[in-house]
Amino acid sequence: MSRRIKPRYTADCYFNREVSWLAFNERVLDEAADPSNLLLERLKFLAIVSSNLDEFFEIRVAGLQQQLSAGLEPQDYGADGLGPAEVLEAIERRTHDLVDRQYAVLRHEILPGLAACGIERVRYDDLSLSERRYADRLYHAEVHPVMTPLAIDPGHPFPHVHNKSLNILLRISRPHGDDGPQEFFAVVQVPGVLDRIVILPHDGPGIRFLLLEDLICAHLETLFGGFAVLDHTIFRVTRNTDLAIDEDDADDLLLTIEESLRQRIRGEAVRIGVSADAGESFVAMLQEALDVRPREVYRIDGPVDLTSMMQLYRVDGFRELRDEPLVPRVPAPFAAAENIFDLIRGQDILVHHPYESFGVVVDFIEAAAADPNVLAIKQTLYRTSVPSPIINALARAAQNGKEVTALVELKARFDERNNIVWARSLEDAGVHVVYGVVGLKTHCKAALVVRRESGVLRRYVHLSTGNYNPITARVYTDLGLFTADQAFGDDTTQLFNLLTGYSQSHEWRKLVLAPTVMLERVIGLIGRERRHALAGRSARIVVKMNALVEPSVIDALYGASQAGVKIDLLLRGISCLRPGVPGMSENIRVTSVVDRFLEHSRIFYFENAGEPDVFLGSADWMPRNFFRRIEVMFPIADPRLRRRIVEEILPVALAENVKGRVLGSDGADVRPGRRGDEVAFRSQQVFQEIARDAIRDDHAAPRTFTPLVRPADAAAAASRQSA
Repeated sequence: MSRRIKPRYTADCYFNREVSWLAFNERVLDEAADPSNLLLERLKFLAIVSSNLDEFFEIRVAGLQQQLSAGLEPQDYGADGLGPAEVLEAIERRTHDLVDRQYAVLRHEILPGLAACGIERVRYDDLSLSERRYADRLYHAEVHPVMTPLAIDPGHPFPHVHNKSLNILLRISRPHGDDGPQEFFAVVQVPGVLDRIVILPHDGPGIRFLLLEDLICAHLETLFGGFAVLDHTIFRVTRNTDLAIDEDDADDLLLTIEESLRQRIRGEAVRIGVSADAGESFVAMLQEALDVRPREVYRIDGPVDLTSMMQLYRVDGFRELRDEPLVPRVPAPFAAAENIFDLIRGQDILVHHPYESFGVVVDFIEAAAADPNVLAIKQTLYRTSVPSPIINALARAAQNGKEVTALVELKARFDERNNIVWARSLEDAGVHVVYGVVGLKTHCKAALVVRRESGVLRRYVHLSTGNYNPITARVYTDLGLFTADQAFGDDTTQLFNLLTGYSQSHEWRKLVLAPTVMLERVIGLIGRERRHALAGRSARIVVKMNALVEPSVIDALYGASQAGVKIDLLLRGISCLRPGVPGMSENIRVTSVVDRFLEHSRIFYFENAGEPDVFLGSADWMPRNFFRRIEVMFPIADPRLRRRIVEEILPVALAENVKGRVLGSDGADVRPGRRGDEVAFRSQQVFQEIARDAIRDDHAAPRTFTPLVRPADAAAAASRQSA
């Protein structure tokens, strides 16, 4: 098992993880503020910011608050030297600024822009006569019957409000009581089962919409007969939703997680969002009832909670306000193949999603389910769609008499409930469902098909950087490998034996696993580049992944930089490494791309004195991936596929100069910019063009890019920022 190594450098050599994550979310907000993006795409990015912040507060901020209240030191934050109180102070200061900016973009740019294009938000008081009649009928027929007013008085304490539910807090009076006028408080939850965006009938072009809470607020007195509504405000609570599960004491993990999910809605409050014009008495009541401090209250100048704006993003029509839909291309080898197993047996195949269709992965599992020569299918399932063609195929395979094993990760955060549902459906179909290794999350992505061919068993393997989820595969960038290589088959068989039973003696030929040897292997590969550089041989490291947090890996990268190794880190999210520091990390460049698709693929390139090693994997370089998850990193051995990564995929990613940011030594992000007549290079757009070109003519010469060269302007920008 890998062991933790203490950081070798002083605390100021590392960025704080949480502050770095907030910087990523600020980059997402930059896309919402970017006028070159289409308006509904900008609205989508605003909704993503809110969704990201929800999860951040539910898990990361909640954990820090628990550490602070318990007097514990954090486990994964030690390298930067900040304790929980300091981190929370930095988070709250930066998040308040971020939310203020988010809503300013909404009020001043996006909503006015949408209104000018025919998508107009209206208030109840501004409705036309026909619109008001429609809204009133809708309220009485579909909204009022599901409303539940909750009184607050000595006999009715402040009610429990569910995590992330939208609520109305109001002050009401009974003007003619026995003791004179009396005032009371009450809470009404905005029904989450109803659409928040109420599209109004409209004869003219475009649409007009009303928010559900505005409709309810116009009819509050119908909920309190004989009382007058004096004042009201909208609020929303974010709660601690991290599941703490003792697997050693859990006789049935599935039932234990089900019970934990029921408890999740009752977690402690960590944040309140409230309308900016809320009276002080309302805010004071919320603080006392929910036990939050003033800095944990966010006054919102606009609709409280923008995650539901995704409903507006999906409204019919207005295609000119959205990016052109991506039509994933079927990879050329699959397009011409009659039998998918004959194809994979003849060559390893690399598939680049979402530019190339995830349908080939679904076809692989469905073909295995239907093929009478297939004896067994084994697959890991971390997150998938509901409904899922892969789940259906596995169920059919079991019903067809095949041995089918599904490793279901019940602890996949926020997908636990979905995973429980389809785990049970798979069990009902006869699939062997197992839940992995106690104390570890199974995060690796692997599928194994065992097929009898001419009396001999052959194994077909799919390994991926992303989940078996056809929906997210259309918006996440990932890479997948199909192979019938015997060594891959042996290792993947042993991987499933480890996941479903007990296995410790296998000699791994291809797969590199966490939490056993991955950390040591990664540090060893970095150290090899350092030794090559010191000996005057060519040395280079290029890594593309989501996050870099693990201090021992950061220290190894610092050492390689000091030896002269040129290092490019393409990190979508968190970077605790501080680049561009003279004498420590001046040879390290950190960039991040936030664009239409979520950058999710993990690629690891080590030049190795001209004989490069290229790996793909499921793991970022974070403590949780190295120590608390079962992860897989695997080599790309086929020279054709390795050339594709080295000469096409990585160079395109490195050449980004439109949607990229370069991280400075001070923690600030800067757009690289373009000099002179240099052409704008948007990597995701180029990947789409490459996929289209490959389909048009499979025999055409591939595009050529300068392998692994940094754009000079971006490097200069990074240098200026560091200075």
